[in-house]
Amino acid sequence: MCDEYELFEYLESEYRMERKNKRRRLRQINDPFELEDREFINEYRLSPDLVRDLCEELEPILKTRPKRSNDLSIETKVLTAVYLYAHGSYQKPTGKAQSIAQQTVSSVLSEVTAALNNLEIRNKYIKFPQNTAERNTNKLRFYEKFGIPGVIGCIDCSHIAIVRPNEHEERYYCRKNYHSLNVQLICNADMDIISVDASHPGANHDSFIWNNHPLRSHLENLSASEAIWLLGDSGYPLRKTMMTPILEAAPESPEAHYTKLHVKARNTIERTIGVLKARFRCLLVHRVLHYQPQIAGYITNACIILHNICNAASLSIPDLSAEENQQEALMQPPVVPYEDPVGRQNRELQVGIATRRDLVARLWALHQIH
Repeated sequence: MCDEYELFEYLESEYRMERKNKRRRLRQINDPFELEDREFINEYRLSPDLVRDLCEELEPILKTRPKRSNDLSIETKVLTAVYLYAHGSYQKPTGKAQSIAQQTVSSVLSEVTAALNNLEIRNKYIKFPQNTAERNTNKLRFYEKFGIPGVIGCIDCSHIAIVRPNEHEERYYCRKNYHSLNVQLICNADMDIISVDASHPGANHDSFIWNNHPLRSHLENLSASEAIWLLGDSGYPLRKTMMTPILEAAPESPEAHYTKLHVKARNTIERTIGVLKARFRCLLVHRVLHYQPQIAGYITNACIILHNICNAASLSIPDLSAEENQQEALMQPPVVPYEDPVGRQNRELQVGIATRRDLVARLWALHQIH
C-alpha cells in the first residue's frame, strides 16, 4: 500500500511538472513580442518598447529574476497583468491567453498591481503641477485650446463597479443600485490624469470627496497669489478655485458665453474618462472588478498610470461599441446640483460668485473684441 501511495504521489508530481513545462513551452512559442506593433498594442495597449521600459522600471520593485527555467519572467508577469486590465477578462481566460495557470494569474496580478502602486512610480506618472512654471504650462494649454484663463484642470468622478464588499457594504452601494468606488479624477488639457483618488465608496457624493481632499486647501492657498481654478460640473460647489456652469443662462448673454466655453473645456474630463475605460475595460461598469475595495482602487491607479504612459506616446485608442458606451452612460449616477446655503454668511460662496462674475466679464470682453 505504501509503495502504491508513493507511486501515486510521484506520478501526480510528474503530471503537475509536465503541465507547468507545457505552459512554459507555449509561452516561448507564442512570444507576444513577435507580434506586429499594431496587433501588440491592440492586445496590451502599450507598445513593445514601452512594455520593455516598464519592465525595466518595475524590476527593482518586483525583485524578479527567473531562478529556474519554468519561472515566469518579469515580461510575462507585466504582460499578464496589462492584458487583464486591458480586456477586463476574468482570471481564467487571462491565464489561458497567456498560457499561465489561473492561480498564478491571481498572484501575478497582485504583484504587478502593487508594483505600479509603488509611491515612486505613482508620483512619476500621476503628477499634479508642483510649481509655478508647471501650473502656468497647464493654464496656457487650456487657454490655447479653450480660451479660458486660469484653468489648472478639469474634475469629475466616475463609478467603478466592484463585487459586494465583505465590510460596510452599504457604503459602497451607489444610487444606480450596484456596489462601486466613486473615483475622483482631475485631467489637464491633453487628457493626462494629474490626480486620482480611488479610496471612496460609491455612496459618497462627488462634492463630498472634493471637500475632503487635500488638493482643495492646496488650491485655496495658491489662490491668494495667483488666478487658479478647476472646472467642475454643477455637482460641485462654486468656489474661488472651482468654476461651475451657470445653469439657465439667458441666450446670447455674457453668462451663456461663459457657460458655452466652460462646458466645452470641461468636456475634456469626460473624454479622458472615456479613453481610460476604452483602453482598460476592466474599469467599465458592466465588467465589475471582482476584488475588495482597496485592491480595486489599486487596479484603478495602475490603469491610470498606464493610460498616462499611452498618452505620452500618442498611442491609438481602441473604440467602445455603441452598446458599451450607452451601457456605461446609463450606469453612471446623474449629476445632482450642489445646494449651497445662500447668504452673506456663506463667505466661500460669495467669493466664488465674485470670482466667476469677474471671469464672465473678462471672457465677454475678449469675445466682443474678436
